[in-house]
Amino acid sequence: MAKFIFGRILVAVPVLIGITIVSFMIIHLIPGSPAQAMLFGSNPTPQQVHNLEVQLGLNRPLYLQYAKYVWALLHGDLGTSFVTGRGVASELMSRAPSTFVLSGAAMLVAIVVGIPFGIVGGVAPGSIGDRVARFVSVSGVAIPYFWLALIFTLIFAVRLQWFPAVGSQGIQSLVLPAVALGWGYAAVLTRLIRSRLIEEYHSEYIKTARAKGAGGTRVLLNHALRNAAIPTVTMLGLQVGNILTGAAVIEVIYGRPGLGSYLVSSISAKNIPVVQGAVLFIGVAYIGINLVVDLLVGIIDPRTRKSVAA
Repeated sequence: MAKFIFGRILVAVPVLIGITIVSFMIIHLIPGSPAQAMLFGSNPTPQQVHNLEVQLGLNRPLYLQYAKYVWALLHGDLGTSFVTGRGVASELMSRAPSTFVLSGAAMLVAIVVGIPFGIVGGVAPGSIGDRVARFVSVSGVAIPYFWLALIFTLIFAVRLQWFPAVGSQGIQSLVLPAVALGWGYAAVLTRLIRSRLIEEYHSEYIKTARAKGAGGTRVLLNHALRNAAIPTVTMLGLQVGNILTGAAVIEVIYGRPGLGSYLVSSISAKNIPVVQGAVLFIGVAYIGINLVVDLLVGIIDPRTRKSVAA
């Protein structure tokens, strides 16, 4: 197991390096001078632009700038916000809990809704429960989460007044954004589990288990669901990045002070250090979560660990 963990960490290192390169290059991919973009709106003179380039080290060779950037990252320095003058790391850390809570709640909605419906649809295809499961999957895939968020706000916040329309105070303010964001992923989970279980129930080893007298619950839990869990866990890990991206839109709609809304406002204000830091922060979080998913898959399916060891 230790070798398997080490191998997965080793694979994550090049990805992490790639993310640092992408976040570093954001400032250099802006058309024209990055300093000109930073001073946008103040009608800077050429001398002011040149002074800022010297101050930020933008006149140095690119490899030296990247080395300085990585050295600062190793010391936890993500730069300083152009708008507030505060450290980017502290500002991101103050907003990260709100985004992670929303993403976690959306993932919980996906699991609580998607797994039961997927099991019902996979165990009894064509039943009433399967029709409901297919409705959930079709509606979740067909309806964009931002449109669903607006409909939820209109019905449950404006008309019925069951939940607040904006803000992040208490559990009630989390319900609508979490369901709006998580419903689409619940649909994907439902379809995946349903199709995998139908496939598993037609396999030879399930027929053999039934021939030996194994009951329906035992066949489901010990055989079919265990094998269906491997692609399900993998899919959940891959969806984390999509949920973090979707959280940006949902946070803007519901006025939640998270990473997403902060990133959107920073892009509008051309607050480049914050954009760089947010991209890096989300990328590292994505790598960490996928590393955990790989380890879970290794625990569920020992064949994964053996393939790495080989």
